[in-house]
Amino acid sequence: MNASVISTYKCNARCHMCNIWQYPTKNDQEITPDIVAKLPDGLNRVNLSGGEPMLRHDIEELVGILYKKCNLVEISTNGYYTDRLVKIAQRFPRVMIRISLEGLPALNDRLRGTKDGFDHALRSILELKKTKVKDIGFSVVICDQNVRDLVNLYDLAVGLNVEFAQSTMHNSWYFHKYDNQIDDREIVAREMERFISALLTSKRGSLKLRVKDWLRAFFNLRIYHHARYGFSHQRSCTAGTDLFFLDPFGNISPCNGSNKQWIMGNLKEQTFDEIWNSPKANEVRNGVKNCSKDCAFIGTARFDMIRNPARTIGWIARNKIRLMRGKPICLDSLDDNSMVENLDSIPVIQRENKQKLVIK
Repeated sequence: MNASVISTYKCNARCHMCNIWQYPTKNDQEITPDIVAKLPDGLNRVNLSGGEPMLRHDIEELVGILYKKCNLVEISTNGYYTDRLVKIAQRFPRVMIRISLEGLPALNDRLRGTKDGFDHALRSILELKKTKVKDIGFSVVICDQNVRDLVNLYDLAVGLNVEFAQSTMHNSWYFHKYDNQIDDREIVAREMERFISALLTSKRGSLKLRVKDWLRAFFNLRIYHHARYGFSHQRSCTAGTDLFFLDPFGNISPCNGSNKQWIMGNLKEQTFDEIWNSPKANEVRNGVKNCSKDCAFIGTARFDMIRNPARTIGWIARNKIRLMRGKPICLDSLDDNSMVENLDSIPVIQRENKQKLVIK
């Protein structure tokens, strides 16, 4: 089971696709280390995020607690606070660190609303490379405003020999946004094809990183569909079963993608087992089963890919062969049994039972 700990809603960025910074938490409202310690042991992966988690004065203590509870602690940050990140890296060398970028320097700083944000992010990567932490890299939230920079950012990551993770814009309670939308679908289609092709023909020196690029190509197919057509064609969502979120107020929720926050219980008032096995938690899980948002989050997509390996590997293999034969990749091919055709001529496309496309 994976988890995400949203340590704070305070943020020094003013990102165009997220309004968390308008709703900052106060220090005395935020979960304390003893509350985080109530999380179960034996977790697989925990993402420590915010807001900007480096704004927590006790961030090292939080990392130390999670470090003992899971196989991997992933820190999501904008990289502004280099010294704090390096200090954590020196103390906890098995952490994974992803630093957000939204494009090359000028575009990044405009979309993230930070002064010299690109410089801070790049400096943090360069300084982290001097530490014993091996799993470091950039991450990007893909939209029509920055999709032209995707291949350039990927080339930068390859040149620095670091990871490059992707997501796309969503509207939800967590982001305090309901007006995120893609205005230029054609530029998304063109540039995503170029980017996914680059991932499938990865020139990474390490086989491990090349395989990761191939898998990310398939995940980016989901991002392409979500950004262009409004669905990612995920077969099942196991938020609230394989994954949960702990927010700064102590609430346990299945995910951060729903329109309204689904709360299973509060860790300040209950034990984790009491929350996880409660009637309220089961009610929330039923809500997840009936959710039609079909988000393109890696947190849930990862489990879907693991449970359907033939679908993932088959798509990768077919499209690598197409590229070797000089043919373009097939972005509208979802698997062996489903093909989306002529979508631009269809006014409304609705997903039914998370597997079948119905044309209205």
